[in-house]
Amino acid sequence: METPKINRSIKLTYIEQFQIVGEGTRHQIIREEERTDGNIYVKKLMSVVNVDMLPLSEYVKRMDVKARFLKFEEHTMTVDAAARRMGVKRENIIKSMLFVDDAGLPILGIVTGDRRVNEKKLAMACGTKKVRRANPDEVKEFTGYDVGAVPPVGHKAQIRTFLDKRVMNLDDVIGGGGEINVLLEINPTEIKRLTNGEVRDISE
Repeated sequence: METPKINRSIKLTYIEQFQIVGEGTRHQIIREEERTDGNIYVKKLMSVVNVDMLPLSEYVKRMDVKARFLKFEEHTMTVDAAARRMGVKRENIIKSMLFVDDAGLPILGIVTGDRRVNEKKLAMACGTKKVRRANPDEVKEFTGYDVGAVPPVGHKAQIRTFLDKRVMNLDDVIGGGGEINVLLEINPTEIKRLTNGEVRDISE
């Protein structure tokens, strides 16, 4: 009688921590593996660049970014609310939308407030079959911020970022400031620099 084959699977998580001299924040590389019958499958590889989650204003200061924070009594969680508070058009507001690819890795799409991220274009840009909108828990896990307050820079994890080409046509843009009643005014070239962002046509 033939002995039935038993599949043995074990999940391992490795955390490598280091600190960049002069920056003052701890960094981590998290690698999650699943080993099945001698085969190794990497399930997740994520760089956590701000383990201690510096306040966004402190992060911007340390990175020598010229930016402006604006705080309001009422929320600025939506494009319309932010535009009303600032007295600007919707296209001057940016949305930092988090997606997850088919490997479980975060992808950030940044578009102007009068447009939305086209998921097919975004998937094509990052070379994956498809992407989906991140849920609130995933947004908090990867960015360190709640939905409605996500800034375009200064996230907890190193997130691959795509800026819609229309964003780069603006001198300054206004996005989430890390709190639901705070906005960040920043030049899009600084967003591209801080995130190592890629400029593509990802909107509709």
